[in-house]
Amino acid sequence: MWKVFHRDVSFVLRGETMAYTALYRKFRPLTFDEMVGQEHITKTLKNQIMSGRVGHAYLFNGGRGTGKTSAAKVFARAINCLNPKDGEPCNECEICKGIISGSLTDVVEMDAASNNSVEDIRAIRDEVNFLPTLAKYRVYIIDEVHMLSTGAFNALLKTLEEPPEHVKFILATTEPQKLPATILSRCQRFDFKRISNENIIKRLKIVCEASNIKITEEALNIIAVLSEGAMRDALSILERCLQDGIDNIDEDKIKELVGIPKIVFVNKIVKAILEYNVEDALQALEEVLQDGKDINNLLWEIIKYVKDILMFKTTKELQIYSKDELEQIAELEKNTSKERLINIIYSLSETENNIKWSSQKNIMLQTGIIKLCASTQADGLEELKNKINILEQKIATGNIVVNSSNSKNISQTTKIANNQNSNKTPSRPIKKSENYWQDILNNLKSSGKMVLYSNLISTRAVQIDDLTVGIEFPNGLTAFGKTLLEKPENINELTKQISMACGKEMRVKYIDLKSQNNDSEDESIEQIAKDLDIPINIIEE
Repeated sequence: MWKVFHRDVSFVLRGETMAYTALYRKFRPLTFDEMVGQEHITKTLKNQIMSGRVGHAYLFNGGRGTGKTSAAKVFARAINCLNPKDGEPCNECEICKGIISGSLTDVVEMDAASNNSVEDIRAIRDEVNFLPTLAKYRVYIIDEVHMLSTGAFNALLKTLEEPPEHVKFILATTEPQKLPATILSRCQRFDFKRISNENIIKRLKIVCEASNIKITEEALNIIAVLSEGAMRDALSILERCLQDGIDNIDEDKIKELVGIPKIVFVNKIVKAILEYNVEDALQALEEVLQDGKDINNLLWEIIKYVKDILMFKTTKELQIYSKDELEQIAELEKNTSKERLINIIYSLSETENNIKWSSQKNIMLQTGIIKLCASTQADGLEELKNKINILEQKIATGNIVVNSSNSKNISQTTKIANNQNSNKTPSRPIKKSENYWQDILNNLKSSGKMVLYSNLISTRAVQIDDLTVGIEFPNGLTAFGKTLLEKPENINELTKQISMACGKEMRVKYIDLKSQNNDSEDESIEQIAKDLDIPINIIEE
């Protein structure tokens, strides 16, 4: 038996057999320069190594697959390397090779998820008193450190505060808020960011080229999006495609493997929702579910597609869609408003949260789709009343010319309007909109408070009294949007902005209006006239 080292992976050969190595292990970065998306951390670590100012304890915090363990291993080799260059390990000396192969006992990796007892930490506390066997420093890499028990943290505390000069600690975690403050205060903290899609794609191209993998640009984009900023997840998805025996990896193959519906089905569902077509929406939904697609992935794809329609409506640019798909998106965005798209996203997000806690996921999803398709039908009678009233007002002012051949229909319309007026309660007086409201919205947008800004796009401010400003929602206020807006930090931000604009301390009140926007009056008149079969010509004032 002998060992052949390829990068940081050991291949054990026995006769003709060779152990398979996962891609994320085979292509684990060996130097700081090979790490992508974490330059703000690798630059600092290299400077510390070159200047000889290496600390005794480090905390690497960040999401899964962002390079915490890889950075810890590179750092452990760099501070012990016999021939370091510019803060990087040479990976050729006996120390580097020993750490890569795992044969050097001076570098210890411990998983705190399965070794979280007081006894495990006491064993480390006893070992630190011994000098390293070959390396300059004894390095302890403790992964998932937040899983340690309270007793284990207490046992580690004194050693972490004043370890011997030959000992270094590197703690890695995804949940730093679970660490005691006494531990946090004794470590140099480095926060690893989510890796951008561009950097993930660059790294995947290097891996595919080295492994002779043929893959399309669209497929790389899909993998980058699905990985959600985790390089390890991206490599795992790529590896899953390889294990399926696929020679040429494309977008459809990846979606099929991970259970994501094809874009044509997502387009059908979203189109039916935008057209308030319950039957088509449920039929398209059933086709996808019958094909065995995962409900969570389907809902994620629908939300993402609606978001992309909103982005295209705003910027007229999208990058990951084909020409035919962009034409479909352009057709959908022409027939809907930004407010409608935003409301759909919030409603679907609320459905997604409900599904997490439900044992009947299919029923919850169908109910959410039906609710979106029927959202304008619930208040159908009230809307009809409003349309008839507006039509009556236009006729009374002479702004509508009606064909004389349809006088019978006009009489019927007027009669209906008069009946509705007899039961109509007086509407509240319209208050003058505040001129500063748009400036406040622009301030929220420019300061990066996009969640608050997106919920207030179609609103207006009115002065209720000397101490209160009302924020009116002409299109209604969803339960999800209300929850966001009523958060203390959002209330405080709005109160501060409005008080500064008014020059005195003011209160904020949310007003949910059910009536339609005044900007769509003419469109509503045409629609009601069409429903009642009355040909009209609108005269512009």
